Amino acid sequence: MKRLLRLLQWLLKAAVFFTLFAFALNNQQETRVNFFFGTYWSAPTVLVVLSAFALGVAVGVLGMVPRWWRHRQAARQAKQATETPMTAGPRDGT
Repeated sequence: MKRLLRLLQWLLKAAVFFTLFAFALNNQQETRVNFFFGTYWSAPTVLVVLSAFALGVAVGVLGMVPRWWRHRQAARQAKQATETPMTAGPRDGT
């Protein structure tokens, strides 16, 4: 059963790779991206799409960093709070 799942995983990865490879081969036309002040960038379409995807991932990761830091700080404080022993007041024998 484990071998079958491994084979299916490999086949899925191969299918994704060949799909992306075919996309890259079919999109080799020159694309022009216009910026401000008359500047532009000419590159194959697949590079433009890949660059836009990478830029989106980078912006998403950078947008999550402050929340991730707050979460780590809260987890660290919670860990320190559970590691310090609770100090109990004096117990009277009644």
